[in-house]
Amino acid sequence: MSEASTALGVRLYPDLVERGGLAPALIETAARHGLDVGRVTAPEQGRARFTCAELHSDEGVVCVGLGSQARYFMIDLRVSGEVLARGDVMDLVQVAQVAAAWQAGLTFAELTARFPFMEEIKHRPAPVAQVS
Repeated sequence: MSEASTALGVRLYPDLVERGGLAPALIETAARHGLDVGRVTAPEQGRARFTCAELHSDEGVVCVGLGSQARYFMIDLRVSGEVLARGDVMDLVQVAQVAAAWQAGLTFAELTARFPFMEEIKHRPAPVAQVS
């Protein structure tokens, strides 16, 4: 069994095993559908090089991971390292579509309207110190 098939699980992700991991599969999927998803990277070592991908753009980073018990893709949209939106979806094409939409400059409100599986993370404002 190859490293990719051990890391990914042939049963859940045979298409990713065939392509050598999540990052190469995302690159191929985006190209096939004419989507600009930015620069795609993956960790260089360990299991994560097959199971994680980051799509870099001027807007921030789309981090994608895999479900381990069922087939789904976990998406985090990060700006300056902070997760501002997230979602789960079963279709790799939809992952590429989210990344391309964000790359194109859609706001979080527009993204969550277009992709109902995405949810904007509402951050609570930091408490204001009261001066007595």
